[in-house]
Amino acid sequence: MGKIIAIANQKGGVGKTTTAINLAASLAVLERKVLLVDFDPQANSTSGLGISPETSPNIYECIAGDTPLEEAIRPTNTPNLDIIPSHIDLVGAEIELVSRLRREFVLRDLLQGLEEAYDFILIDCSPSLGLLTINALTAAEKVIIPIQCEIFALEGLGKLKSTIQLVTDQLNPQLHIDGILISMYDRRLRLGKMIVQQIKSSVPDFVYETIIHRNSKITEAPSVGQPVIMYDAGCKGSDNFMKLAAEFLDRNKEEEAHLVP
Repeated sequence: MGKIIAIANQKGGVGKTTTAINLAASLAVLERKVLLVDFDPQANSTSGLGISPETSPNIYECIAGDTPLEEAIRPTNTPNLDIIPSHIDLVGAEIELVSRLRREFVLRDLLQGLEEAYDFILIDCSPSLGLLTINALTAAEKVIIPIQCEIFALEGLGKLKSTIQLVTDQLNPQLHIDGILISMYDRRLRLGKMIVQQIKSSVPDFVYETIIHRNSKITEAPSVGQPVIMYDAGCKGSDNFMKLAAEFLDRNKEEEAHLVP
């Protein structure tokens, strides 16, 4: 059975979607079969992998009950990597789900059965702690939290951890934090090194050893609809994400069900 991983942070601009796209692609390059679920109404993971945000069917149509989830799965130009596209209409799902029976379990119910077809299912969450993110956390077994290497990096982390604990206690006892990922690190700045030390001392049990550095290729790659590993395999950004994928696999090696021959 494949593992479902949510990538979440209620703060915007912390590298959440960048992590989702590039970790998924790096795992795919390492011959894992990966599905990326774009569960963010901004649909940046969708466009970042070269698929139009106007694509139909999409995750909103599946949530609304109009389309079976399997029909929304699309291959990408990265071997072993599929995606379920998002759409701006997903914004309305926050309201529409309120009156639904088992509203927190809608995504989990949709994903049932897909774990057998993939090694990993990654969910790119919306930048909020609303019902969409609660659905993703209820469906997932683990959560990765990207945080930007900045002075207010830890702001909001406590609230997110409280939400994760609430979901664990009331909805999904299997859920736990796989790791906190430091992103957008600039080694030229002394302040950056101080912030890394602060983060590691504040949450020492969770922080990934791999740090994602600021890199122009990471920024450029989505503009051509590619993950950085496909855009420039030799750049620093590609190296960072390949190291993250390797560390992620090492953390999960006892549980990994590798389905790819």
